[in-house]
Amino acid sequence: MTMNVTTLIDDGLLAGNVGTLLGRLGCTPSTLSDCLPSSSALIAAAGTFALGYTLWEQAKFRWFRRTKKTGEPLPGPARVTPFLGGIVEMVKDPYAFWERQRLYSFPGMSWNSICGIFTIFVTDAALSRYVFSHNSEDSLLLCLHPNAEWILGKTNIAFMSGPQHKALRKSFLALFTRKALGLYVLKQDAIIRQNFEEWMSMSGPLEVRPLIRDLNAFTSQMVFVGPYLDDPQERDQFSAAYRAMTDGFLTFPLLLPGTGVWKGRQGRKFVVKVLTKAAARSKVRMAAGKEPECLLDFWTKQILSDMKDAADAGAEPPFYHEDRKIAETVMDFLFASQDASTASLVWTITLMAEHPEILARVREEQERLRPDLDAPVTGDVLNEMSFTRQVVKEILRYRPPAPMVPQRAQAPFKLTDTYTAPKGTLIIPSLVSACLQGYSNPEKFDPDRFSPERQEDIKFAPNFLVFGHGPHYCVGKEYAINHLTVFLALLSTSLDFNRIRSTISDEIKYLPTLYPGDSVFNLRWRGKK
Repeated sequence: MTMNVTTLIDDGLLAGNVGTLLGRLGCTPSTLSDCLPSSSALIAAAGTFALGYTLWEQAKFRWFRRTKKTGEPLPGPARVTPFLGGIVEMVKDPYAFWERQRLYSFPGMSWNSICGIFTIFVTDAALSRYVFSHNSEDSLLLCLHPNAEWILGKTNIAFMSGPQHKALRKSFLALFTRKALGLYVLKQDAIIRQNFEEWMSMSGPLEVRPLIRDLNAFTSQMVFVGPYLDDPQERDQFSAAYRAMTDGFLTFPLLLPGTGVWKGRQGRKFVVKVLTKAAARSKVRMAAGKEPECLLDFWTKQILSDMKDAADAGAEPPFYHEDRKIAETVMDFLFASQDASTASLVWTITLMAEHPEILARVREEQERLRPDLDAPVTGDVLNEMSFTRQVVKEILRYRPPAPMVPQRAQAPFKLTDTYTAPKGTLIIPSLVSACLQGYSNPEKFDPDRFSPERQEDIKFAPNFLVFGHGPHYCVGKEYAINHLTVFLALLSTSLDFNRIRSTISDEIKYLPTLYPGDSVFNLRWRGKK
Protein backbone atom coordinates (compact mmCIF):
# COMPACT_ATOMS: atom_id res chain seq x y z
CA MET A 1 0.00 0.00 0.00
CA THR A 2 1.55 3.30 -1.11
CA MET A 3 0.41 6.40 0.68
CA ASN A 4 1.53 10.02 1.06
CA VAL A 5 2.70 10.46 4.64
CA THR A 6 2.10 14.22 4.58
CA THR A 7 -1.50 13.61 3.50
CA LEU A 8 -1.97 11.16 6.34
CA ILE A 9 -0.74 13.67 8.87
CA ASP A 10 -2.71 16.56 7.40
CA ASP A 11 -5.95 14.62 7.13
CA GLY A 12 -5.60 12.59 10.28
CA LEU A 13 -3.38 13.64 13.19
CA LEU A 14 -3.30 17.38 12.54
CA ALA A 15 -7.07 17.38 12.06
CA GLY A 16 -7.42 15.46 15.30
CA ASN A 17 -9.38 12.71 13.53
CA VAL A 18 -7.72 9.48 14.57
CA GLY A 19 -10.45 7.44 12.97
CA THR A 20 -9.71 8.94 9.57
CA LEU A 21 -6.03 8.06 9.93
CA LEU A 22 -6.73 4.48 11.01
CA GLY A 23 -9.21 4.08 8.16
CA ARG A 24 -6.63 5.09 5.60
CA LEU A 25 -4.30 2.49 7.09
CA GLY A 26 -7.03 -0.11 6.75
CA CYS A 27 -7.39 -0.47 10.54
CA THR A 28 -9.95 0.12 13.19
CA PRO A 29 -9.29 0.92 16.85
CA SER A 30 -10.10 -2.68 17.76
CA THR A 31 -7.64 -4.10 15.22
CA LEU A 32 -4.88 -1.53 15.73
CA SER A 33 -2.48 -4.07 17.22
CA ASP A 34 -2.71 -6.18 14.07
CA CYS A 35 -1.58 -3.18 11.98
CA LEU A 36 1.60 -2.60 13.99
CA PRO A 37 4.84 -4.49 13.39
CA SER A 38 5.41 -7.45 15.68
CA SER A 39 8.14 -7.36 18.31
CA SER A 40 10.13 -9.94 16.36
CA ALA A 41 9.89 -7.77 13.25
CA LEU A 42 11.10 -4.74 15.21
CA ILE A 43 14.02 -6.73 16.62
CA ALA A 44 14.92 -8.00 13.16
CA ALA A 45 14.78 -4.48 11.74
CA ALA A 46 16.92 -3.12 14.58
CA GLY A 47 19.43 -5.93 14.09
CA THR A 48 19.61 -5.28 10.38
CA PHE A 49 20.16 -1.58 10.98
CA ALA A 50 22.87 -2.24 13.60
CA LEU A 51 24.66 -4.68 11.30
CA GLY A 52 24.43 -2.30 8.36
CA TYR A 53 25.73 0.61 10.43
CA THR A 54 28.57 -1.51 11.82
CA LEU A 55 29.72 -2.55 8.36
CA TRP A 56 29.42 1.01 7.07
CA GLU A 57 31.33 2.42 10.05
CA GLN A 58 34.17 -0.09 9.73
CA ALA A 59 34.42 0.58 6.00
CA LYS A 60 34.42 4.34 6.62
CA PHE A 61 37.21 4.07 9.15
CA ARG A 62 39.27 1.88 6.82
CA TRP A 63 38.89 4.53 4.14
CA PHE A 64 39.60 7.45 6.49
CA ARG A 65 42.85 5.95 7.74
CA ARG A 66 44.33 5.31 4.27
CA THR A 67 47.35 7.37 3.32
CA LYS A 68 47.98 8.68 -0.16
CA LYS A 69 50.49 7.17 -2.61
CA THR A 70 51.06 3.85 -0.82
CA GLY A 71 47.57 3.38 0.60
CA GLU A 72 49.08 2.12 3.83
CA PRO A 73 46.75 2.61 6.81
CA LEU A 74 47.62 4.79 9.77
CA PRO A 75 48.79 2.85 12.83
CA GLY A 76 46.09 2.08 15.36
CA PRO A 77 43.64 -0.65 16.33
CA ALA A 78 42.79 -3.19 13.64
CA ARG A 79 39.10 -2.60 14.36
CA VAL A 80 37.03 -0.73 16.91
CA THR A 81 33.84 -1.44 18.81
CA PRO A 82 30.88 -0.26 16.72
CA PHE A 83 29.15 2.91 17.92
CA LEU A 84 31.37 3.17 21.04
CA GLY A 85 34.90 2.99 19.65
CA GLY A 86 37.44 3.12 22.47
CA ILE A 87 35.31 5.06 24.95
CA VAL A 88 34.80 2.15 27.36
CA GLU A 89 38.53 1.44 27.60
CA MET A 90 39.24 5.15 27.95
CA VAL A 91 36.78 5.58 30.83
CA LYS A 92 37.99 2.45 32.63
CA ASP A 93 41.67 3.40 32.54
CA PRO A 94 42.38 6.69 30.73
CA TYR A 95 46.12 6.70 31.29
CA ALA A 96 46.59 3.15 29.98
CA PHE A 97 44.34 3.86 27.00
CA TRP A 98 46.22 6.98 25.87
CA GLU A 99 49.61 5.46 26.59
CA ARG A 100 48.69 2.49 24.41
CA GLN A 101 47.52 4.93 21.75
CA ARG A 102 50.83 6.82 21.97
CA LEU A 103 52.82 3.64 21.43
CA TYR A 104 51.02 2.85 18.17
CA SER A 105 53.26 5.49 16.59
CA PHE A 106 55.79 7.50 18.56
CA PRO A 107 56.68 9.96 17.25
CA GLY A 108 54.05 10.18 14.56
CA MET A 109 50.27 9.81 14.56
CA SER A 110 47.74 7.03 15.01
CA TRP A 111 43.99 6.60 14.73
CA ASN A 112 41.07 5.43 16.87
CA SER A 113 37.36 6.04 17.29
CA ILE A 114 35.77 7.81 20.26
CA CYS A 115 32.00 7.29 20.34
CA GLY A 116 32.01 6.81 16.58
CA ILE A 117 34.11 9.94 15.91
CA PHE A 118 37.20 9.31 13.80
CA THR A 119 40.18 10.42 15.90
CA ILE A 120 43.84 11.15 15.08
CA PHE A 121 46.29 11.12 18.00
CA VAL A 122 49.40 13.19 17.20
CA THR A 123 52.58 12.20 19.03
CA ASP A 124 55.15 14.08 16.95
CA ALA A 125 56.15 17.43 18.50
CA ALA A 126 56.63 19.24 15.17
CA LEU A 127 53.29 18.00 13.88
CA SER A 128 51.63 19.06 17.14
CA ARG A 129 52.99 22.59 16.69
CA TYR A 130 51.64 22.58 13.15
CA VAL A 131 48.19 21.60 14.44
CA PHE A 132 48.28 24.25 17.18
CA SER A 133 49.21 26.94 14.66
CA HIS A 134 45.81 26.58 12.95
CA ASN A 135 42.70 28.09 14.49
CA SER A 136 39.86 29.24 12.28
CA GLU A 137 36.36 28.40 11.11
CA ASP A 138 37.78 26.75 7.99
CA SER A 139 40.65 24.76 9.55
CA LEU A 140 40.69 23.66 13.22
CA LEU A 141 38.87 24.77 16.36
CA LEU A 142 39.44 23.73 19.94
CA CYS A 143 37.16 20.90 20.99
CA LEU A 144 36.80 20.91 24.76
CA HIS A 145 34.87 18.74 27.19
CA PRO A 146 31.25 17.88 26.15
CA ASN A 147 30.04 20.01 29.06
CA ALA A 148 32.23 23.02 28.20
CA GLU A 149 29.74 25.10 26.21
CA TRP A 150 26.99 24.56 28.79
CA ILE A 151 29.19 25.49 31.74
CA LEU A 152 31.60 28.06 30.29
CA GLY A 153 29.25 29.55 27.73
CA LYS A 154 29.61 29.75 23.96
CA THR A 155 31.43 33.10 24.18
CA ASN A 156 34.33 31.59 26.14
CA ILE A 157 37.73 32.62 24.78
CA ALA A 158 38.56 28.96 24.09
CA PHE A 159 35.90 28.95 21.37
CA MET A 160 37.06 32.20 19.75
CA SER A 161 39.14 32.62 16.61
CA GLY A 162 40.03 35.29 14.10
CA PRO A 163 40.52 39.07 14.53
CA GLN A 164 38.42 39.44 17.70
CA HIS A 165 40.41 36.69 19.38
CA LYS A 166 43.68 38.39 18.41
CA ALA A 167 42.49 41.79 19.63
CA LEU A 168 41.37 40.36 22.96
CA ARG A 169 44.68 38.57 23.53
CA LYS A 170 46.61 41.73 22.65
CA SER A 171 44.82 43.58 25.44
CA PHE A 172 46.07 40.93 27.90
CA LEU A 173 49.67 42.11 27.56
CA ALA A 174 49.07 44.64 30.34
CA LEU A 175 48.13 41.83 32.74
CA PHE A 176 51.55 40.17 32.83
CA THR A 177 54.08 42.99 32.89
CA ARG A 178 56.94 42.88 35.39
CA LYS A 179 55.04 45.30 37.63
CA ALA A 180 51.86 43.22 37.53
CA LEU A 181 53.64 39.92 38.14
CA GLY A 182 55.49 41.48 41.10
CA LEU A 183 52.16 42.43 42.70
CA TYR A 184 50.76 38.95 42.10
CA VAL A 185 53.81 37.32 43.72
CA LEU A 186 53.21 39.17 46.99
CA LYS A 187 49.62 37.96 47.05
CA GLN A 188 50.66 34.41 46.18
CA ASP A 189 53.20 34.44 49.03
CA ALA A 190 50.65 35.62 51.62
CA ILE A 191 47.96 33.13 50.59
CA ILE A 192 50.32 30.15 50.48
CA ARG A 193 51.60 30.94 53.97
CA GLN A 194 48.03 31.32 55.21
CA ASN A 195 47.11 27.91 53.80
CA PHE A 196 50.15 26.28 55.38
CA GLU A 197 48.94 27.58 58.74
CA GLU A 198 45.55 25.99 58.10
CA TRP A 199 47.11 22.68 57.06
CA MET A 200 49.16 22.55 60.23
CA SER A 201 46.00 22.86 62.32
CA MET A 202 44.73 19.57 60.86
CA SER A 203 45.59 16.12 62.10
CA GLY A 204 47.40 13.92 59.60
CA PRO A 205 48.16 12.09 57.44
CA LEU A 206 46.50 14.35 54.87
CA GLU A 207 45.49 13.82 51.26
CA VAL A 208 46.78 17.15 49.98
CA ARG A 209 45.06 17.25 46.59
CA PRO A 210 41.81 18.86 47.85
CA LEU A 211 43.83 21.18 50.10
CA ILE A 212 45.96 22.34 47.18
CA ARG A 213 42.87 22.73 45.00
CA ASP A 214 41.39 25.12 47.58
CA LEU A 215 44.72 26.96 47.95
CA ASN A 216 44.93 27.43 44.20
CA ALA A 217 41.30 28.52 43.80
CA PHE A 218 41.60 31.11 46.59
CA THR A 219 44.89 32.40 45.18
CA SER A 220 43.34 32.93 41.75
CA GLN A 221 40.35 34.72 43.21
CA MET A 222 42.45 37.05 45.34
CA VAL A 223 45.03 37.78 42.63
CA PHE A 224 42.48 38.33 39.88
CA VAL A 225 39.63 40.14 41.68
CA GLY A 226 40.49 40.15 45.39
CA PRO A 227 39.61 43.77 46.33
CA TYR A 228 36.13 43.34 44.85
CA LEU A 229 35.26 40.14 46.75
CA ASP A 230 34.95 42.22 49.91
CA ASP A 231 31.56 40.89 51.00
CA PRO A 232 32.33 37.71 53.07
CA GLN A 233 28.95 36.12 52.32
CA GLU A 234 29.18 36.83 48.60
CA ARG A 235 32.78 35.58 48.57
CA ASP A 236 31.67 32.26 50.09
CA GLN A 237 28.87 31.97 47.54
CA PHE A 238 31.35 32.85 44.79
CA SER A 239 33.70 30.05 45.89
CA ALA A 240 30.81 27.56 46.03
CA ALA A 241 29.60 28.59 42.57
CA TYR A 242 33.13 28.31 41.19
CA ARG A 243 33.44 24.81 42.71
CA ALA A 244 30.15 23.82 41.08
CA MET A 245 31.56 24.85 37.71
CA THR A 246 34.64 22.71 38.23
CA ASP A 247 32.63 19.72 39.46
CA GLY A 248 30.33 20.02 36.45
CA PHE A 249 33.17 18.84 34.22
CA LEU A 250 33.34 15.55 36.11
CA THR A 251 29.70 14.63 35.52
CA PHE A 252 27.71 13.00 32.74
CA PRO A 253 26.85 15.46 29.92
CA LEU A 254 23.17 15.91 30.74
CA LEU A 255 21.66 19.36 31.21
CA LEU A 256 18.61 18.88 33.41
CA PRO A 257 17.69 20.62 36.68
CA GLY A 258 19.62 19.06 39.53
CA THR A 259 22.38 17.51 37.40
CA GLY A 260 26.04 18.42 37.85
CA VAL A 261 26.05 20.23 34.50
CA TRP A 262 23.01 22.28 35.49
CA LYS A 263 24.60 23.21 38.82
CA GLY A 264 27.79 24.17 36.99
CA ARG A 265 25.89 26.44 34.62
CA GLN A 266 24.02 28.05 37.50
CA GLY A 267 27.37 28.56 39.21
CA ARG A 268 28.70 30.32 36.11
CA LYS A 269 25.73 32.69 36.09
CA PHE A 270 26.43 33.71 39.69
CA VAL A 271 30.17 34.08 39.07
CA VAL A 272 29.56 36.31 36.03
CA LYS A 273 27.04 38.38 38.00
CA VAL A 274 29.59 39.06 40.76
CA LEU A 275 32.39 39.77 38.28
CA THR A 276 30.21 42.16 36.27
CA LYS A 277 29.77 44.30 39.39
CA ALA A 278 33.50 44.02 40.05
CA ALA A 279 34.33 45.21 36.52
CA ALA A 280 32.17 48.30 36.95
CA ARG A 281 33.80 49.12 40.30
CA SER A 282 37.28 48.57 38.86
CA LYS A 283 36.60 50.96 35.98
CA VAL A 284 35.61 53.67 38.43
CA ARG A 285 38.79 53.19 40.49
CA MET A 286 41.09 53.12 37.48
CA ALA A 287 39.38 56.16 35.92
CA ALA A 288 40.07 57.98 39.20
CA GLY A 289 43.79 57.30 38.83
CA LYS A 290 44.08 54.66 41.57
CA GLU A 291 46.90 52.12 41.49
CA PRO A 292 45.94 48.58 40.31
CA GLU A 293 45.49 46.06 43.10
CA CYS A 294 44.63 42.96 41.07
CA LEU A 295 44.59 41.52 37.56
CA LEU A 296 41.14 42.99 36.88
CA ASP A 297 42.46 46.47 37.66
CA PHE A 298 45.36 46.12 35.24
CA TRP A 299 42.94 45.02 32.51
CA THR A 300 40.28 47.69 33.07
CA LYS A 301 43.04 50.31 33.05
CA GLN A 302 44.14 48.97 29.64
CA ILE A 303 40.53 48.85 28.42
CA LEU A 304 39.93 52.49 29.39
CA SER A 305 43.04 53.41 27.41
CA ASP A 306 41.82 51.37 24.41
CA MET A 307 38.43 53.08 24.62
CA LYS A 308 40.05 56.52 24.61
CA ASP A 309 42.22 55.61 21.61
CA ALA A 310 39.14 54.40 19.75
CA ALA A 311 37.20 57.57 20.59
CA ASP A 312 40.08 59.79 19.45
CA ALA A 313 40.16 57.90 16.17
CA GLY A 314 36.39 58.17 15.74
CA ALA A 315 36.06 54.38 15.96
CA GLU A 316 33.84 52.06 17.93
CA PRO A 317 35.13 50.99 21.36
CA PRO A 318 36.70 47.51 21.52
CA PHE A 319 34.10 44.73 21.74
CA TYR A 320 35.45 43.63 25.12
CA HIS A 321 34.85 46.97 26.88
CA GLU A 322 31.43 46.10 28.33
CA ASP A 323 31.29 45.07 31.98
CA ARG A 324 29.70 41.69 31.25
CA LYS A 325 32.28 40.81 28.60
CA ILE A 326 35.04 41.75 31.03
CA ALA A 327 33.36 39.53 33.63
CA GLU A 328 33.12 36.56 31.26
CA THR A 329 36.77 36.88 30.30
CA VAL A 330 37.99 37.13 33.91
CA MET A 331 35.89 34.07 34.62
CA ASP A 332 37.79 32.34 31.80
CA PHE A 333 41.06 33.30 33.50
CA LEU A 334 39.84 31.92 36.81
CA PHE A 335 38.83 28.66 35.23
CA ALA A 336 41.97 28.31 33.13
CA SER A 337 44.15 28.82 36.21
CA GLN A 338 42.46 26.07 38.21
CA ASP A 339 42.90 22.46 37.11
CA ALA A 340 46.31 22.64 35.42
CA SER A 341 47.99 24.61 38.21
CA THR A 342 46.41 22.45 40.90
CA ALA A 343 47.79 19.33 39.23
CA SER A 344 51.27 20.86 38.94
CA LEU A 345 51.24 21.96 42.60
CA VAL A 346 50.35 18.41 43.65
CA TRP A 347 53.17 17.05 41.50
CA THR A 348 55.52 19.58 43.09
CA ILE A 349 55.13 18.27 46.63
CA THR A 350 54.96 14.66 45.40
CA LEU A 351 58.14 14.79 43.31
CA MET A 352 60.06 16.66 46.01
CA ALA A 353 59.14 13.92 48.49
CA GLU A 354 60.32 11.31 45.96
CA HIS A 355 63.59 13.19 45.24
CA PRO A 356 65.01 14.42 48.55
CA GLU A 357 68.37 15.20 46.94
CA ILE A 358 66.65 17.73 44.65
CA LEU A 359 64.68 19.17 47.56
CA ALA A 360 67.93 19.67 49.51
CA ARG A 361 69.37 21.74 46.67
CA VAL A 362 66.21 23.85 46.50
CA ARG A 363 66.44 24.49 50.24
CA GLU A 364 70.07 25.49 49.95
CA GLU A 365 69.25 28.04 47.26
CA GLN A 366 66.30 29.41 49.23
CA GLU A 367 68.29 29.85 52.44
CA ARG A 368 71.01 31.63 50.49
CA LEU A 369 68.67 34.00 48.65
CA ARG A 370 66.24 34.52 51.52
CA PRO A 371 68.18 34.82 54.79
CA ASP A 372 64.99 36.08 56.46
CA LEU A 373 62.60 33.26 55.63
CA ASP A 374 59.68 35.14 57.20
CA ALA A 375 60.05 38.03 54.74
CA PRO A 376 57.70 37.94 51.72
CA VAL A 377 59.06 36.59 48.47
CA THR A 378 59.36 39.45 45.99
CA GLY A 379 59.47 39.44 42.21
CA ASP A 380 63.14 40.44 42.24
CA VAL A 381 64.14 37.57 44.54
CA LEU A 382 61.97 35.18 42.56
CA ASN A 383 63.92 35.99 39.40
CA GLU A 384 67.17 34.95 41.11
CA MET A 385 65.92 31.45 41.98
CA SER A 386 67.64 29.78 39.05
CA PHE A 387 67.69 26.20 40.37
CA THR A 388 64.21 26.38 41.89
CA ARG A 389 62.89 27.54 38.51
CA GLN A 390 64.76 24.68 36.81
CA VAL A 391 62.92 22.29 39.09
CA VAL A 392 59.57 23.89 38.27
CA LYS A 393 60.21 23.65 34.53
CA GLU A 394 61.20 20.01 34.89
CA ILE A 395 58.04 19.25 36.90
CA LEU A 396 56.01 20.72 34.03
CA ARG A 397 57.96 18.78 31.39
CA TYR A 398 58.02 15.51 33.32
CA ARG A 399 54.30 15.62 34.18
CA PRO A 400 52.50 18.04 31.83
CA PRO A 401 49.27 18.86 33.69
CA ALA A 402 47.14 18.99 30.52
CA PRO A 403 48.08 15.83 28.60
CA MET A 404 46.38 16.75 25.30
CA VAL A 405 44.41 19.49 23.54
CA PRO A 406 41.70 18.16 21.16
CA GLN A 407 40.89 20.03 17.95
CA ARG A 408 38.01 19.45 15.51
CA ALA A 409 38.63 19.64 11.75
CA GLN A 410 36.15 22.13 10.25
CA ALA A 411 37.17 21.02 6.75
CA PRO A 412 39.53 18.38 5.31
CA PHE A 413 42.85 19.14 7.04
CA LYS A 414 46.21 18.23 5.52
CA LEU A 415 48.44 16.84 8.26
CA THR A 416 51.29 15.55 6.09
CA ASP A 417 52.13 15.21 2.42
CA THR A 418 50.57 11.76 2.45
CA TYR A 419 47.62 12.19 4.80
CA THR A 420 44.63 14.54 5.01
CA ALA A 421 42.19 14.18 7.89
CA PRO A 422 38.52 14.21 6.80
CA LYS A 423 36.17 16.97 7.95
CA GLY A 424 34.87 16.27 11.45
CA THR A 425 38.00 14.40 12.54
CA LEU A 426 39.03 14.88 16.16
CA ILE A 427 42.76 15.72 16.02
CA ILE A 428 44.50 15.41 19.40
CA PRO A 429 48.08 16.69 19.83
CA SER A 430 49.77 14.96 22.78
CA LEU A 431 51.69 17.31 25.06
CA VAL A 432 53.03 14.34 27.01
CA SER A 433 54.56 12.90 23.83
CA ALA A 434 56.10 16.23 22.82
CA CYS A 435 57.80 16.57 26.20
CA LEU A 436 59.39 13.14 25.77
CA GLN A 437 61.15 14.05 22.51
CA GLY A 438 64.69 15.33 22.13
CA TYR A 439 65.53 15.57 25.81
CA SER A 440 68.28 13.31 27.11
CA ASN A 441 66.88 10.37 29.08
CA PRO A 442 63.39 11.95 28.97
CA GLU A 443 61.76 9.42 31.31
CA LYS A 444 64.01 10.61 34.15
CA PHE A 445 63.16 13.51 36.46
CA ASP A 446 66.25 15.67 35.99
CA PRO A 447 66.12 19.45 36.64
CA ASP A 448 69.77 19.79 35.62
CA ARG A 449 68.75 19.34 31.99
CA PHE A 450 67.72 23.02 32.17
CA SER A 451 71.00 24.18 33.67
CA PRO A 452 73.23 26.76 31.94
CA GLU A 453 75.68 23.97 31.12
CA ARG A 454 73.25 21.59 29.39
CA GLN A 455 70.68 24.12 28.13
CA GLU A 456 68.11 21.56 27.04
CA ASP A 457 65.46 24.23 27.58
CA ILE A 458 67.01 26.10 24.66
CA LYS A 459 67.96 23.11 22.50
CA PHE A 460 64.53 21.54 22.70
CA ALA A 461 62.36 24.58 23.34
CA PRO A 462 60.01 23.69 20.43
CA ASN A 463 59.13 20.44 22.24
CA PHE A 464 58.19 22.15 25.51
CA LEU A 465 54.51 22.40 24.62
CA VAL A 466 53.18 22.48 28.18
CA PHE A 467 51.57 25.89 27.54
CA GLY A 468 50.48 25.09 24.01
CA HIS A 469 51.52 26.90 20.84
CA GLY A 470 50.05 29.27 18.29
CA PRO A 471 46.87 31.37 18.61
CA HIS A 472 45.82 29.76 21.91
CA TYR A 473 49.26 29.79 23.55
CA CYS A 474 48.75 30.34 27.29
CA VAL A 475 49.11 34.07 27.99
CA GLY A 476 49.40 33.34 31.73
CA LYS A 477 52.54 31.21 31.38
CA GLU A 478 54.76 33.45 33.52
CA TYR A 479 52.06 33.81 36.15
CA ALA A 480 51.70 30.02 36.38
CA ILE A 481 55.47 29.43 36.59
CA ASN A 482 55.79 32.12 39.27
CA HIS A 483 52.96 30.55 41.27
CA LEU A 484 54.68 27.15 41.24
CA THR A 485 58.04 28.72 42.09
CA VAL A 486 56.68 30.65 45.08
CA PHE A 487 54.91 27.51 46.30
CA LEU A 488 58.08 25.41 46.03
CA ALA A 489 60.18 28.13 47.67
CA LEU A 490 57.86 28.37 50.68
CA LEU A 491 57.15 24.64 50.85
CA SER A 492 60.85 23.80 50.99
CA THR A 493 61.65 26.24 53.80
CA SER A 494 58.42 26.05 55.82
CA LEU A 495 57.51 22.37 55.96
CA ASP A 496 58.98 18.93 56.34
CA PHE A 497 56.87 16.34 54.57
CA ASN A 498 57.02 12.64 53.87
CA ARG A 499 54.73 10.76 51.53
CA ILE A 500 52.60 7.87 52.76
CA ARG A 501 52.81 5.45 49.87
CA SER A 502 50.16 2.91 48.89
CA THR A 503 49.54 0.38 46.13
CA ILE A 504 48.25 3.15 43.82
CA SER A 505 50.93 5.76 44.53
CA ASP A 506 52.76 5.09 41.27
CA GLU A 507 49.61 5.23 39.16
CA ILE A 508 48.57 8.33 37.22
CA LYS A 509 45.01 9.65 37.26
CA TYR A 510 43.19 11.69 34.63
CA LEU A 511 40.90 14.18 36.44
CA PRO A 512 41.03 15.37 33.56
CA THR A 513 44.49 16.85 34.22
CA LEU A 514 47.20 14.44 35.36
CA TYR A 515 47.59 13.61 39.06
CA PRO A 516 49.53 11.00 41.00
CA GLY A 517 47.48 8.00 42.11
CA ASP A 518 47.41 9.46 45.59
CA SER A 519 49.16 12.26 47.46
CA VAL A 520 48.95 11.47 51.17
CA PHE A 521 51.49 13.21 53.40
CA ASN A 522 52.59 13.68 56.95
CA LEU A 523 53.31 17.40 57.32
CA ARG A 524 55.07 19.30 60.08
CA TRP A 525 56.71 22.66 60.48
CA ARG A 526 60.32 22.55 59.35
CA GLY A 527 62.79 22.21 62.19
CA LYS A 528 60.13 20.92 64.61
CA LYS A 529 59.57 17.32 65.67
